[in-house]
Amino acid sequence: MPKLKLSPAGQQLEVAAGTRLQDVLFAQGVEFPCGGRGRCQGCRVKVLCGHLPVSAEEATRLTRAELDAGWRMACRHTLAGDLELELAQWEISVLADQTSFAFTPASGLGVAIDLGTTTLAAQLVDLASGNVLGVQTALNPQARHGSDLMSRVEYATRGGQVELTQLIRAQLGEMILQLLGDRQTAQPLNRVVIVGNTVMHHLFCGLSVAPLAEHPFESDKSGRFSFSPRALGWNLPDTVTVEFMPGLGSFVGSDILAGIIATGLHERDELTALMDLGTNGEVVVGHRGKMVCTSTAAGPAFEGARISQGMRAATGAISEVQVENGALVCRVIGGGAARGLCGSGLVDAVAAGLELGWILPNGRMTVGAQMPLAEAVSLKPGDVRELQLAKGAVAAGLRLLTQQFGVELGGLRRLHLAGAFGNYISRASAHKIGLLKLPVEKITPAGNTALLGAKMGLFQDATEWDAVARRVSHLALNEDEAFQEVYAEEMRFSPHSF
Repeated sequence: MPKLKLSPAGQQLEVAAGTRLQDVLFAQGVEFPCGGRGRCQGCRVKVLCGHLPVSAEEATRLTRAELDAGWRMACRHTLAGDLELELAQWEISVLADQTSFAFTPASGLGVAIDLGTTTLAAQLVDLASGNVLGVQTALNPQARHGSDLMSRVEYATRGGQVELTQLIRAQLGEMILQLLGDRQTAQPLNRVVIVGNTVMHHLFCGLSVAPLAEHPFESDKSGRFSFSPRALGWNLPDTVTVEFMPGLGSFVGSDILAGIIATGLHERDELTALMDLGTNGEVVVGHRGKMVCTSTAAGPAFEGARISQGMRAATGAISEVQVENGALVCRVIGGGAARGLCGSGLVDAVAAGLELGWILPNGRMTVGAQMPLAEAVSLKPGDVRELQLAKGAVAAGLRLLTQQFGVELGGLRRLHLAGAFGNYISRASAHKIGLLKLPVEKITPAGNTALLGAKMGLFQDATEWDAVARRVSHLALNEDEAFQEVYAEEMRFSPHSF
């Protein structure tokens, strides 16, 4: 059986001949942003010993110097003999939640789960005290078939939906068992509440994603779902209730409903916004009298996808870029050599480029073919364009939602930034590029509101979720006559406040 050695960790695996490297390396931290279709370079590995022939895709996507140095795209190869590869042992940082809140005590245990496109977070909660007894985090195993939502949808519609459903159900079931340990004999697990975006909702619940793959991108089956553990293949008592919170419409899922509950947006008198920028941009604006939500096709850039040297916020990623004495200073997660650029670093880099005049407000780069950042990592014109498209969509969505209340952005009392990206992004840089055209003091990092909302949901009757969901209307940006004009305006890098 061939031996696969992974450096610099020194890990050695025995792998059956003919096994796809993609299947082996995903668990070791190698990313497959395009789902292993050979469209990007996100899964690059370096051959230190052994042989991997150059594929047709590699010949066009990698330079001759890179090929000669041993770089290959892992998704294009199977293991035929002994092989040693250099790859980044990327550690993941999953945003959990420890926020306290008011609740009515109940008996037994509950598990709250944030089912994210990239990462998963689950908390075991004592329903009598509200104390968190344990936390489990993991990568979403579906990511081997694409890092962004539409890659998953494409894979599902090509016959992979059952596999994607089984992958996520098995992973969450295992996480729950790890949380319980030997606690099940002391206190029973009574309830599991799950939240996630619309695609994750459909894939977990076994609903066809085909309606989400074509216009009008709607599904009438995104309501609340309840399961027995047996139906999910989980080794738990039949007395446990498993519930998936309802979505709000199109690509606005139950993670945003949970965020509304967590921030109390539905109980506020002043106009407030909640924004979650992950692999999909979801926004809701409103107060106790009215709430309107929308989704924007923005997420891949903010997650580092579709960026030439993009990666998630993990070890080796440039996460911060600042200007000091006319030069760029970069912070790398983990403190080692820079291997790529994550979403927060991308926003910082463009903001720095604007400050130095290396990038113009229209997005044109004035320093040539690339803007060096650190070590072998640089920002390219195509990366700037991807950020323009992403930030333009988000800024336009927020602006149009606010106008539904007869005011401009200045009428917003507060904007809650949810999720990992919102937790780490520089608010000053986001303002500088025109992503968030609000005074910095009005923008509040809100943490993992999806997980907090799911945890609060453990103490609520499901009819309460439905009541909040019914108060939220959905605005389809692709059907709004003003969207294209506003979108074009918002693609410029400008901090001007409306």
